[in-house]
Amino acid sequence: MDANVVLFDMDGVLVDSEQYWHAFEDDWVFAKAIESGDPAHEEITGMNFREIYDYLDEEYGTTVTKDEFVAAYQENSVDVYGEKVVLMDGAEDLFADLRAAGKKVAIVSSAPQNWIGTVRERFALDPLDLVLSADDIDDPGKPEPHIYEEAAERLGVAPEECIVVEDSVNGIESAARSGAYTIAYRGEQNAELDLSQADEIVDGPEELRAALLGEN
Repeated sequence: MDANVVLFDMDGVLVDSEQYWHAFEDDWVFAKAIESGDPAHEEITGMNFREIYDYLDEEYGTTVTKDEFVAAYQENSVDVYGEKVVLMDGAEDLFADLRAAGKKVAIVSSAPQNWIGTVRERFALDPLDLVLSADDIDDPGKPEPHIYEEAAERLGVAPEECIVVEDSVNGIESAARSGAYTIAYRGEQNAELDLSQADEIVDGPEELRAALLGEN
């Protein structure tokens, strides 16, 4: 694995937000916003929240409008990113050492730019070579490959020249389909999921650092 561009997913990788979104899904999305059925978290984790509505509406039926659904996600995001999440252990040093090694560092996320911006400001993650949201592209988001193809294009490389760090099944599929070398970041939120579409699976920040910087 020899690539000079590292593309980080945000939710579940850089910050531990998945646990809070899963609770929101259990308490409101799956309990009140759909007509019937019992979706699994992995069906929608990693997707843009507007596309989550479209998916749930098609598969399960919805009891709220898309505007109401989007507003509920936006409202919940304020506490999730502004107060609750913590940064991955060692992320600041990892970013600095990747830059020192001559690698470009980017965030590529299904989250909108204002959510990403809150995380960047709270944890001082800049400078970044690119911050790309699913809202910034015209094509469908994860699990389709377009967002990672677009990220590579904006950074002037082919997807095959990128390393992607992802945690969700949808995100891993997106990265793998783009042709990028895909590292699955395993934590409590995805410990039981099949992450085998990734080229490599790491458990926690120390293994991720070793994989990205060639440290043993």
